[in-house]
Amino acid sequence: MRPEIGSPVGSDVEQRIRGSFQRQGLMAHLGATISEVRHGLVTIRMPFRPELSQQHGYFHAGGTSAIADSAGGYAGFTLFPEDSSVLTVELKVNLLNPAQGDALEAVGKVVKAGKTLTICQLEVFADSAKGRSLVAIGQQTLICMAGRPDVPAEGRHGAR
Repeated sequence: MRPEIGSPVGSDVEQRIRGSFQRQGLMAHLGATISEVRHGLVTIRMPFRPELSQQHGYFHAGGTSAIADSAGGYAGFTLFPEDSSVLTVELKVNLLNPAQGDALEAVGKVVKAGKTLTICQLEVFADSAKGRSLVAIGQQTLICMAGRPDVPAEGRHGAR
């Protein structure tokens, strides 16, 4: 039986998630950090910088979508076997409101965990002095790459 979504993870799972996240060059480039790791639920925070904006000064949809994708991917990965890795095979994001504020917070939550495919719900919120607002929602399908541990691809750029 799988743990309940949102329940605490062991230190080994949290270390595996955070270690993998730290190897993501894009997340480092965006200044994104993981703020919460639970079974089937991961939260990623990205503070505002002018380099992350689009022409109107809002967070760019690319950054918004990227942190949503990673939050969902790692939410699924918390439920995957230790000797596996995760890849997104489908991603749909709807932008609901302008993403403006001090930071964005993406929440990825597993809706249906399967042996091979896992479905996640994605939400992105903007935090500002005026409060918190929902700026994007999405859905994602992940594939569990069983028997392919999540380790750095040494010497391979762009390798999958």
